[in-house]
Amino acid sequence: MTVFDELKARGLLAQLTDEEEIKDLINNGKATFYIGFDPTADSLHVGHFMALCLMKRLQMAGNKPIALIGGGTAMIGDPSGRSDMRSMMTKETIEHNCECFKKQMSRFIDFSEGKAMMVNNADWLLDLNYIGFLREVGAHFSVNRMLTAECYKQRMEKGLSFLEFNYMIMQSYDFLSLYERYGCNMQFGGDDQWSNMLGGTELIRRKLGKDAYAMTITLLLNSEGKKMGKTQKGAVWLDADKTSPFEFYQYWRNVADADVLKCLRMLTFLPLEQIDEMDKWEGSQLNEAKEILAFELTKMIHGEEEAVKAKESARSLFGTGNAENMPTHALQEEDFRDGVIDILGVLTQAGLTASRSEARRAVEQGGVTVEGEKVTDIKTSYTKESFSGEGIVVKRGKKNFRRVIFG
Repeated sequence: MTVFDELKARGLLAQLTDEEEIKDLINNGKATFYIGFDPTADSLHVGHFMALCLMKRLQMAGNKPIALIGGGTAMIGDPSGRSDMRSMMTKETIEHNCECFKKQMSRFIDFSEGKAMMVNNADWLLDLNYIGFLREVGAHFSVNRMLTAECYKQRMEKGLSFLEFNYMIMQSYDFLSLYERYGCNMQFGGDDQWSNMLGGTELIRRKLGKDAYAMTITLLLNSEGKKMGKTQKGAVWLDADKTSPFEFYQYWRNVADADVLKCLRMLTFLPLEQIDEMDKWEGSQLNEAKEILAFELTKMIHGEEEAVKAKESARSLFGTGNAENMPTHALQEEDFRDGVIDILGVLTQAGLTASRSEARRAVEQGGVTVEGEKVTDIKTSYTKESFSGEGIVVKRGKKNFRRVIFG
């Protein structure tokens, strides 16, 4: 199976231009490709994971990845998938986030000499001459055509700022700059980026002529991948200080039955033959597949030692009700009133529910246990001493739990 065929078999490719040329480049290790990451937080999350895995697969086949950090485009904000305008970030915040991204990406991608590059589009965007840019780049874009792009359509009803309207041109200019500076001949991105990516390909060909060699590919489920990075409690981060290895493991251990094989194909490096055998699995065997998925991904992000700990802790928790490495929340003095906190407060402060009303419903529906005992009275309260020592284990449902301590 060729590299290109494997990417298709794993469900990673959707739309593309110049398929035969793309096959030739990828299969023969001749692609210099980029994927962009806008530094909107100080950590990557699992929604970025698919892109990192793709970069690693292609690098292993001899191709050269360019990780483009959007230090310049982040000053504007991508309107794709947004119903409102992104919050403006300071230059200092963006620079800090860029540095965090670099450290995390280096765990996946070999950035040694000639193997890969990490560049920041602030290097060419922040010093642009506005009039010169409009003449050299803006002249190649039709406003009428831009307004038909999906990334703008949903914003037209609520209002699209001129600042955001420039995003497509900026992203297209990124591809041109990478092409001219580093010989980048291919770009990858999510299906929600298709219009922006086509803009870059067309810009290169219009500006540099028919012989300009530029192609685009989108990831099949990258929009779903972005959703994958979110839970009711927030994002699932790759930074262990934001999402512990145990929580990370449990996130993947709890994926829906219908998604486990899809995730195994797209996100792990297990042989397709092994994953195809799991197609026959059902019932309790799917739980084994989820454990394999959770272990493989936790090992990739946090190392094998942490993956083993997370796996053992999860089995211990669900087998005996105890686990050494489960996520822990520390209550503070201000969480108590007159020295006590009720069960609704415990659930809310520990992040097991988003609000007291949600906590009330969970208790009334019989879905809350403390130290293995079901709690049905919403007035149940605890003193600070209740959380001394190793604290208490609080569960909401079968899959959400915290060790709660004081101080």
